[in-house]
Amino acid sequence: MTTSTEVRTIYRLSSVTPTLEAMLDVFDATSLDRRGADVHFPELIGVPAVYITCGMESAEASWCAPMARTTGIEVTQSVRRTAAVLLLAVDGTVYGIGCDQGYRLVPDHLKDKRFGLSFVIRQMDPAMVRGAVSKTLGQARTDISLVPGGAPVPLLGIRDHSRIVRSLGGYLDGVPLTRSRYSRGKAVSAQGGCGLKIALGIEPGELISDLRAVAAICSEDVPHQELEFVDRIVPVDDSATTEALDRALDERLGFPADERITVSVPSGHHEAYAEATTYLIRINSTDPRRSNSFDLNYALGRARLAPPGRRLAVLREGTVTLARDRRAKAVDALAVTDALSWLEAEVSLGPRRFFLLEGEWYEVGSTYVEESRATVAALLPRVPSVAMPAWDSGESENAYNNRVADERPGWLCLDTKNITNPLRSTDQIEICDLLMPDGTLVLVKRAGGSGPLSHLFSQARVAVELLQESAQARAQFTAKVARLSKGKLALPADFTPKRIILAMLLKNRDSLTPESIFGFSQITIAQTAKVLAARGVTIEVVGIPEGGTDTHPVLSLRNRRGSPRQSFPNADAG
Repeated sequence: MTTSTEVRTIYRLSSVTPTLEAMLDVFDATSLDRRGADVHFPELIGVPAVYITCGMESAEASWCAPMARTTGIEVTQSVRRTAAVLLLAVDGTVYGIGCDQGYRLVPDHLKDKRFGLSFVIRQMDPAMVRGAVSKTLGQARTDISLVPGGAPVPLLGIRDHSRIVRSLGGYLDGVPLTRSRYSRGKAVSAQGGCGLKIALGIEPGELISDLRAVAAICSEDVPHQELEFVDRIVPVDDSATTEALDRALDERLGFPADERITVSVPSGHHEAYAEATTYLIRINSTDPRRSNSFDLNYALGRARLAPPGRRLAVLREGTVTLARDRRAKAVDALAVTDALSWLEAEVSLGPRRFFLLEGEWYEVGSTYVEESRATVAALLPRVPSVAMPAWDSGESENAYNNRVADERPGWLCLDTKNITNPLRSTDQIEICDLLMPDGTLVLVKRAGGSGPLSHLFSQARVAVELLQESAQARAQFTAKVARLSKGKLALPADFTPKRIILAMLLKNRDSLTPESIFGFSQITIAQTAKVLAARGVTIEVVGIPEGGTDTHPVLSLRNRRGSPRQSFPNADAG
């Protein structure tokens, strides 16, 4: 059966002029001649296009000679790899589509690094993310998360002001592409980073239509609310700042290396990095240096030999070839990058700290305040899922919690109903103040400053960690719930919380808003929310209205006489 679409990876080359001459200039003519490449000019409904095809052959596979020495048996097998790339200009923008090794024919510096990412954060279902690649500034570390069945963004733990998301993959929301028209009812997936890997139409008209749809989404749609944080961390675009940073780094490259310059694997080359056994590093030299890993000392040594003002440039101009075999023939090459992309460097301008990552400068903490505020705001929905009753001024926390449980069918008061700390049997832990019928933990606090709220947030983290990690804690908690509810509320033996409500009354505040939360508490609640989200637990913050004088004397008296608030030595109770 003939298919209408094919999964392809497309790149956007915004800096390339949409003419045949400019598109031909994208390619290294010497490299094409060496590979025996053929150049074609297809007719695609009036769209300028250049099509390059070639093959890379080796008469003997790299494993033949060493295996002959091992086994004493001479075997010769040839290897052939193919490469094709189609460049086409649609509405003034040049796109590249690579087949097999064709993507390597287009220089990395011409590819828009955020093209694919820009598309997926606007079209991907944030609850069905299948993969993510991110980097943490200052740690030279790449984190790769793979969830084939899909998972919500918070569960991946990639939302952080110091994390740069390089790639996301998942299922799309009703994207208007050829695949959607021919596969109604079937999920469409995509992977977006520098390039966009997605099913596109095969016929020229449908391919061009799909490219226009992708362009419209990138330019006109706004990112999903749950994914907009990806767009907050972007390279420094102030030319005066980047020039000052380049000068500072160029000067530092003239001195012996220190810990402020480290190695980082370029995005999009993780598979090649895992497979490569040989690195050919050519920096300010005609002959490459061969090694079995990226040789940082050699790279910095070559840069140090360059005159001042040229040290950073020779790293940008230098190349690193990753190969699967020490002979490193064309057929064995896995990837070719510029040398600078392998370096992560820290430079400070006064109190401001910056990191060079894959040739671009990022400022540390530039989005910290904005990201923290956005995280806190997301915890306070416009319409809370529960409405807490007013808390009278003369009413204790225990009395208030008991009253709420009495007034709400199915709710259970667990204030001071502690369990044993599995880390220390003489200590007690309060899991929550109230338990809802659906298993939601409700933690309650009246606070006149950040201290009580810090305790509240810590209690939420401890409760989740214990119930997720300790069988003893789960057994005690579920048994206590069954006993106190007289069997009306039965939690499964393996119960772990999925949602926590932090109900708070802030003294001398008219209402609970992100701005009314104490400044220190805004930081700690944002940190708490991210930690628990990575554990699969959502947090909602709701306000408690402040009432007048105590209007519940009987209930208050009962709690003062019959249920005094317990005090445990060495207790961690909330």
